[in-house]
Amino acid sequence: MKPIQLIASIVTPLNKKNVDTDQIISKEFLKRIERTGFGKYLFYHWRYQEDGAENPSFVLNDPTYSDSRILVAHENFGCGSSREHAPWAIGDYGFRVVIAPSFADIFYNNCMKNGILPIRLPVAEVEEILAKPYYTLTVDLPNQQLLGTDGVMYNFSIDPYQKKMLLNGWDEISLTFQYEKQIKEYEAKHFKMTAI
Repeated sequence: MKPIQLIASIVTPLNKKNVDTDQIISKEFLKRIERTGFGKYLFYHWRYQEDGAENPSFVLNDPTYSDSRILVAHENFGCGSSREHAPWAIGDYGFRVVIAPSFADIFYNNCMKNGILPIRLPVAEVEEILAKPYYTLTVDLPNQQLLGTDGVMYNFSIDPYQKKMLLNGWDEISLTFQYEKQIKEYEAKHFKMTAI
C-alpha cells in the first residue's frame, strides 16, 4: 500500500446519505478474484445509463473531478453488506480519502486495511465542504487536519494504530514483517526446544 502523508486534491462531492456497498460496487461485478480492476465499476448504476452511455448529471462524469483523490459524502457511507470490494473499487478508481459524518463500521475498517483514509467530520462541516463548488482540500494525516484553499481548517481524529499503519503504508502482513528478526529468533529457539 502507498503511505498517506499529505494529499492535496479537488473534492468530489457525493451529496448522498446511506450510500451502501451495492451502490459503491454492484453485485454483478464481484466475480473477479483480483483486488484490482474494480474502479471502472465504481457507482456503476449511477455513472451509466441503461444504454451504457455516461450519465451527464453524475459527479464522476464531470471531467473537473477526473484527478480527484478525495471523496466527500453524507451520513452512513458504506452501509449494507460487508463486501471488501467496495474499498477496492474506491481505491482502484483513485480515491485515497473518503470524508463523511459517519461510516458503517465494517466499511470503515476495510478502508483502513486497504490504504484508504476514512475521515469522520460533523454533519455541519461536511455540508459546508459539499456546498463549496470545485473545492480543494489538503489532507494532513500527521497533524490530523484538513486545510481548504479558502483557509478553513478542519480537525479530525484517528486511532493511533491505524494512523501509523496508513502513514507507513502498512497492512497486517507488512506489519508482521517489521518483526521478522524476532520471529526468526523465536522459530530457531522453538525448533531447538522441540528437537530435544
